[in-house]
Amino acid sequence: MGWVALAIMTGFALRLWFIAHAARIDGDSLIYGDIAKNLLTHGVYGFSQTAAGPAPTLIRLPGYPLFLMACFAVFGVDHYVAVMVVQAFVDIATCCLVAGLGWRLFGWRGGVATLWLGAMCPFTANYVAAPLTETLTLFCVALAFFGLERWKTAGLGWNRWVWVIGGVLGYSLLLRPEQGLLAAAVIPAMGWMVWRRSGRRASAFAPVIAAAVCVVLPLAPWTVRNWRTFHQFQPLAPRYATDPGEIVPLGFQRWFRTWAIDFASTENVYWNYNSAAIDIANLPARAFDNDDEYNQTAAILQDYNQDNNATRALDIRWEALAEERIHADPLRYYVALPVARLMNMLLRPRFEMMGISLEWWKWSDNRRFAMFGWAYAGLNLIYFALGGVGFWMWLSRERCGECELAWAMMGYVVLRCALLLTIDNSEPRYTLEFFPVIVVWGGALFSCSLPVAGCQLKNDG
Repeated sequence: MGWVALAIMTGFALRLWFIAHAARIDGDSLIYGDIAKNLLTHGVYGFSQTAAGPAPTLIRLPGYPLFLMACFAVFGVDHYVAVMVVQAFVDIATCCLVAGLGWRLFGWRGGVATLWLGAMCPFTANYVAAPLTETLTLFCVALAFFGLERWKTAGLGWNRWVWVIGGVLGYSLLLRPEQGLLAAAVIPAMGWMVWRRSGRRASAFAPVIAAAVCVVLPLAPWTVRNWRTFHQFQPLAPRYATDPGEIVPLGFQRWFRTWAIDFASTENVYWNYNSAAIDIANLPARAFDNDDEYNQTAAILQDYNQDNNATRALDIRWEALAEERIHADPLRYYVALPVARLMNMLLRPRFEMMGISLEWWKWSDNRRFAMFGWAYAGLNLIYFALGGVGFWMWLSRERCGECELAWAMMGYVVLRCALLLTIDNSEPRYTLEFFPVIVVWGGALFSCSLPVAGCQLKNDG
């Protein structure tokens, strides 16, 4: 137990260090905080405006604002440090969940290794120091798969784990709309487990149906509220995070997808559009196929930078430029760039919350940042390598065809990767949700036999 206690205390200390030295309260954090304050003080789910009162919004789902509202009610409005400390406890609970799952699957040594991998992961620990959805989402991922394993070993029938799974999947969906992919991995896995053991007896699927209902049930009041307030059917959140009536610059976003790969482009160009000036010097060479495209881009940006306003007239020009680039090289637009964005999100150094230069690889500018960047990238790659090898060992050492939990985890990873191939902006945090899964898989490397609970090894005799 000493190693367990040491891992928990060290992991908590790491998270407190990030809170003390790398806290970040801006952007989405303030958006969530403003919604939470208005919900707490005015009973309105919206943004602060003038004396007329808060303006309702639907651009963010209510899961995280409700969490912030509860924290503000206990610790005081705008006490974000207290929120971060609460998130530190939540993240340590996530580490304990993945450790518990690792122990049940791979034995005591595998569980302890999983705990250390989770507790000392700086990438997940870093996000504790930002009031964002990531920490709670990671907890939901860990609890969903822990609950799935417990439900399986409890006999696949009616037990408390049905409600735990349904509840956590429902809340995860209220945190982030794409977390429906977690339900899309877990619920079919539950159905497959029942089908393998109970045949096609309809009554055996009742717990699976109940869990599925629990997933969508929390969306009902949110959907009704949006219909009554905006007269719009919106069960989740809009893809482009806009309220009804706001302009969506689809032409600009399509042009952005014709060249964007890295997070620096997201921060310097994508996020600035319709709010701040954009310097053409921040665009990489791949944004222009020839001098004519460079001149067209420069002319559009010059007009935009006059008032930093994304108009429909500008969007038509962006759309025409995007169409020209896509026609010139459709394979680049539909295949090469989406894959490059996904690989960038998976493998780049995860220090976007630490105030380090986005162009960290420029050795001549700052050798200290460059060395740290390569080291962080190497550590990230090690975690993915441990997870990949551990997953392979888990499957190869079981050899029993009853690896539904392993394939449910892989299904979640594959579904999320498929979704990330479709997005405009590359952000490393979009792949942070893989880490509870990766950490569990990594624990398989430290097991003596597979597993304690779940599939049983076949003896070779």
